[in-house]
Amino acid sequence: MVEIVFFDVETTVPVGPGKKRFHMVEFGAVVLCPRRLIEIESYSTLIRPEDLSTVAVASGRSDGITREVVSSAPKFEQVADRIFGILNGRVWGGHNMQRFDCARIREAFTDIGRPCPEPVGIIDSLAVLMHGFGRRAGNLKERSLNDVRMNLEVLKYTATVLLLGQVTDGVKDLLHGTQVKIQFNNLVRHSRS
Repeated sequence: MVEIVFFDVETTVPVGPGKKRFHMVEFGAVVLCPRRLIEIESYSTLIRPEDLSTVAVASGRSDGITREVVSSAPKFEQVADRIFGILNGRVWGGHNMQRFDCARIREAFTDIGRPCPEPVGIIDSLAVLMHGFGRRAGNLKERSLNDVRMNLEVLKYTATVLLLGQVTDGVKDLLHGTQVKIQFNNLVRHSRS
């Protein structure tokens, strides 16, 4: 069974005319046992961007990341092997990751001329929450490893609610003599489809 890795990246925010590029300043990940949804590995690192001037001197951010905090952090190429090993060939999970985090990972690996890690599937908690709760889902924002752990709680809660709903429907179906198939394909979208 394929392991699930929930991860999150923190980035600089493009400011000023012509500034459109995000620069990664933190990566955090938790690898889960897919059967029991328990943490089997975690990794977190600050990342020093090539251009330190893209990081604010004083942080107005909720994560507290400043230029001073990342000035002694490793550059992305120094942690790329570890990040690749954590991500490649696993199901990726996170909040708003299809639109944001996946793009930042691709950019970072492309910038250093390395192949990008590939997911076997993607669980985007924003997509799941938006489907179930509409715009009320909001946008989670903390430090990367805290975001990851918050996503795990959302996944466990959502999976429990969905499973209980499907089991309830399944019991009704069984009472009516039909066979039940519980599918989690709505939670995991295969990235190659």
